[in-house]
Amino acid sequence: MLCLLKSFCSLWLTVAPYAAVIVVLVVTWAISHDYIRIQLRARKLWGELHVFITSAECNLSGSCPPDHFAIHVRSGAANVVGPKICFDGKTIMSHVLNNVGPGLNIVVVNSENGAVDRCGYLNMKDGEDILAYLKEIKPGEIVIVASFDDATTKMTKEMREIFVGMGSALIESVSYRDNWVFAGRGGTASRSSFEKRAANDDASNVYDGWPMAVEVGGCFPRSS
Repeated sequence: MLCLLKSFCSLWLTVAPYAAVIVVLVVTWAISHDYIRIQLRARKLWGELHVFITSAECNLSGSCPPDHFAIHVRSGAANVVGPKICFDGKTIMSHVLNNVGPGLNIVVVNSENGAVDRCGYLNMKDGEDILAYLKEIKPGEIVIVASFDDATTKMTKEMREIFVGMGSALIESVSYRDNWVFAGRGGTASRSSFEKRAANDDASNVYDGWPMAVEVGGCFPRSS
């Protein structure tokens, strides 16, 4: 029995250093494997986050092609919350920026370089010469519009025809306190797909005397 015990001890003393090395190697491999797996997972997550960050232009779900601009337009809500106009990843007009007002909130953009030529609101109740402002819009310029409060008090047939000439199919039916958003192009014969209207109707209004807010968004082509 003593002989067997001595033999076992002798064998253990011989094997122990190798066993320790094997254990160290296994532990090192496991740690390295986990580290690599964590790195790969982190890279994957960062890639997903990076895609989300770079594609979140104007709240769109994906990035726009190089020959398009990201656009998101939301009308005002009743006469309380102002509209919002986002173009090419930048908020140009909003309630928070305190640069919106009752009537038509409008942004005019140079379609060649994406520069905002001018923006502001046309007060359809007490405003300046609105018709003259609309006539200054040049062919090819991108025009983005969002209503707030009421946009029809001083809306004339000639004004409506100008918007029709920009691609609007709904402006002729916009009435008192309707909500309307639109993105089109000066001097185009093509109907724009960037347009929505919510009619002021007591049966469907979500606010007291006002319809729901409307919004459109997407990738707007640089050229017609």
